[in-house]
Amino acid sequence: MINKNRIVPVTATDLITLYGTILKFTGTDCTAVSGDETGIFKMTSGSGNVIADSPVKTFDFSSAVTSAAVYFVPAYDYKGFSINGTAVTAGGVAVESDCGTLYKAVLASGAVTISKESC
Repeated sequence: MINKNRIVPVTATDLITLYGTILKFTGTDCTAVSGDETGIFKMTSGSGNVIADSPVKTFDFSSAVTSAAVYFVPAYDYKGFSINGTAVTAGGVAVESDCGTLYKAVLASGAVTISKESC
């Protein structure tokens, strides 16, 4: 902190919204996608950069989605990604289910690769 006597705490936003704002400021535009109340997400169409608006338990890409980049925070009960309902073993880094770390899952050529993001 530049001036610890004038700290402005982050209290008016949640972590995922803050991640989305940081991504936008760094030049990555994302569209928010919503899951159900248990963290189950289904992307049935579209492509490009998306950010899951709550922690992800599972994320399924339909066969209509051929490429996408999903920014997500894993839920404590994170299970992983699937394509058209079939679970896939994602390449890249192992996901730590800490409900706070930002990851990016990239769907390309029928495979999912996950990387840890640094915001």
